[in-house]
Amino acid sequence: MSRSRIIRLSNVVTEDDLESDEGYEDILNDLRDNGERFGKLVNVVINLKPSGVGKVFMEYEDLDAASTARLALNGIPLGLDNFIVAEYYPENMYAQGYLNA
Repeated sequence: MSRSRIIRLSNVVTEDDLESDEGYEDILNDLRDNGERFGKLVNVVINLKPSGVGKVFMEYEDLDAASTARLALNGIPLGLDNFIVAEYYPENMYAQGYLNA
């Protein structure tokens, strides 16, 4: 996958984390705060569709910020046997709202 301004994070949130509107907003704010450490963050989207629930998409203003975020976030442990997977995501698919790949 070539570089992109969009980073897809997997293994970050679960359906249980997203059960309440308050929980959703808390997680979204945490993701924004953490994502802004790497550069200008344009948008954060948590996929709520059944086929991709819990995947997080971070849209950065430029490629350098997205690359820095991907390198910094990939492999961060969450729990005993869960790690964040951060990868580039095609900008055209993101722009079309296709978040299930």
